[in-house]
Amino acid sequence: MRFKRQRAGITGLVVTALLSLTACHGGQQAGSASSTGGESGQNNGLFKVVRHVHLKGSPTFDAMEKRGKVVIGVKEDQPGLGYYNVTTKKRSGFDIDIARWIAASLGFGENRIEFKPVPSVNREQAIINGDIDYFVGTYSITPKREKQVSFAGPYFITGQGLLVSADNRQIKSEKDLNANTIVCSATGSTPIQNMHENFPQVPTREFDLYSACVEALLSGQVQAVTTDRVILLGYAAQNPSKLKVVGKPFTVEKYGIGLARGDTVLKHHINMLLAHGNRIWQAIFNRNLGKSGVKVTQPKVDTSS
Repeated sequence: MRFKRQRAGITGLVVTALLSLTACHGGQQAGSASSTGGESGQNNGLFKVVRHVHLKGSPTFDAMEKRGKVVIGVKEDQPGLGYYNVTTKKRSGFDIDIARWIAASLGFGENRIEFKPVPSVNREQAIINGDIDYFVGTYSITPKREKQVSFAGPYFITGQGLLVSADNRQIKSEKDLNANTIVCSATGSTPIQNMHENFPQVPTREFDLYSACVEALLSGQVQAVTTDRVILLGYAAQNPSKLKVVGKPFTVEKYGIGLARGDTVLKHHINMLLAHGNRIWQAIFNRNLGKSGVKVTQPKVDTSS
């Protein structure tokens, strides 16, 4: 679905907000819209909360303002991307910081953010129902999903990979998958759909969460876990003596920010934020995934939509 170019007034507002964000790189949150409280998260001075934001024509933004907070759908079982520490009660990861950055550009500090975990299979419905304002959590842009929701971005590009036991010598790439190798992935995810469509001979097992797949791998119930390679690297880094990532990516996955279909104003705002915020994007990546050894650059965003 294509979207019309936004009015010059809105574009000018967004650019002004972006200049404010860029100039604040390295600064601290200020005033009542600070990053303290809420989920106890901190942005480490990567960006400031923009004040006096107005997005005329965005029903999603209107809903945020009316309730006095932004509700963001996220993952919480993906180390380095979207993770919730049950002991410290803190959220961390690349996706979480991207979500915070977007919220800050809309005028919402940490104390006015509600993070809501949403399983892969429920993402579209959560957006359609208005249960969340937008979703940031390894959400691949696909034509099928674009029939139900809109996407801003992409803000990251990766590819599907395989996680196996560290002592596994049989599976070196997707070419080694067969009728004797059970592969696990999340219900409703792009990777499990790819397995069904392109590897019909390979038996699969599904759970709501990737962490459940990893547990099944560690207990020997499945022989591999498949999802986007950057997610798998996070699990392998958590338990390098028992897990490893094998092969090269065998798909191309473009992550987008999921939002209500037809909210072109909010989509344009987020796209402009991403397009003009390379320094902040890179700082967020370095903070969360820099130690993984993965070398990436920020993907180009289509700001014309």
